[in-house]
Amino acid sequence: MNDSDIHIGVIASMKRGLEHFVYREMMMFEEEGAAISVFTTKYQPGSYNPRDHWRLYRCSALWVLLWQPVFLLSSPRKYLRLLLHAIRMSAVTDFLIGWYYSRSMRAVDLIYATFGDRKLYVGYFCKQILGKPLVATVHAYELYANPNPRLFAPALQVCDRIVMVTEYNRELLCREYGVDPSKVDLVRFSVPLDEFRPAEKFVVLIVAFFAERKGHDVLFRAVKKLNDENIEIWVVGDEGPEQPTVDVKGLADELGMESQVAFFGKLSGTALSAVYQACDVFCLPCRTDSHGIAEGFPTVIMEAMAFGKPIITTRHVEIPRVLDEILVDENDVDGLAEAIDRVRRSARLCRELGRQNRELAEHVFAPRNTAQKVRIFRSVVEQHAASRVGDCGPVTELSEGRVGIAHRDH
Repeated sequence: MNDSDIHIGVIASMKRGLEHFVYREMMMFEEEGAAISVFTTKYQPGSYNPRDHWRLYRCSALWVLLWQPVFLLSSPRKYLRLLLHAIRMSAVTDFLIGWYYSRSMRAVDLIYATFGDRKLYVGYFCKQILGKPLVATVHAYELYANPNPRLFAPALQVCDRIVMVTEYNRELLCREYGVDPSKVDLVRFSVPLDEFRPAEKFVVLIVAFFAERKGHDVLFRAVKKLNDENIEIWVVGDEGPEQPTVDVKGLADELGMESQVAFFGKLSGTALSAVYQACDVFCLPCRTDSHGIAEGFPTVIMEAMAFGKPIITTRHVEIPRVLDEILVDENDVDGLAEAIDRVRRSARLCRELGRQNRELAEHVFAPRNTAQKVRIFRSVVEQHAASRVGDCGPVTELSEGRVGIAHRDH
């Protein structure tokens, strides 16, 4: 059989999607020419979901139970023998799921359990039912906290091959569970080296709610115009209190920029500080939106200035009264692209703008501004108290401890 002819029935859990390394492994199986069918023990979509063209099988408790009489009538001796074995091994649920999936596994060439836990046990019963070859990958936790240690050793014995991802655990498995070392392979995880590689990325950070006046679309189109895969946009933020919101993620997909845009969601504290520190330039192309709503002076620009970052923004309301550069006109995609390219090409300019912005932040946005506001509050309170004295007489303490106003003698 050629590699391109193999059809793998992968038994996996999707508690919150597939584990990223399981998803990546299946992608690589496919690159090697394998057809993929996925049989899930649990199903909940998450960050990594089966690709659209993979065959995906899910089980519900109702359908699993409704099909059991059919399996019993079709193979009564085998069904009852395996059922008694499952009862002894406390594995009735795995037995029922194995029978349910066996009707869809007839087309696969090999059953692959992604873990040595319930995925292995479902595969164990499928092998008993269908006679298909079974391969399992055993990681670490299955050796130390297996959910069904009674069935673990018997299931390992019927595997045609067992794959371990570390040499240490391979030795442990063979020693503790009496597995023949000749059928245990050490195969470490794979990393897609074309995707995970050192790269000189130029990171443009935007921190903002997904609102029209923040200008996400202008930034995306400007970077798209530069046609350079080494420029990345880091997007911090999400839907805010304003309606309607902008579909920023949909915009990235529409422009074909998925590989250049990283969405971080809402961040605060150390996590937010980390992205400010790591970016090369901060960009917020503010504008007046279609409802006539404008910005004041965005606090995120102040924060980026305080982190000593070069800023690219627009000539919008208060901004040019504080910043001299780098400013472009509102909605100017070409001008914004030129500004980003200018900063990207000059490390000296980046450093100089960052230094200037930090100094400007120290001068314009220092903590003494808050102290000044508190002084204003105190002066208002003092003036208010003085006016009450002038109108009503001196303030006295009442016998109950409350403040009162003394009446004048007339």
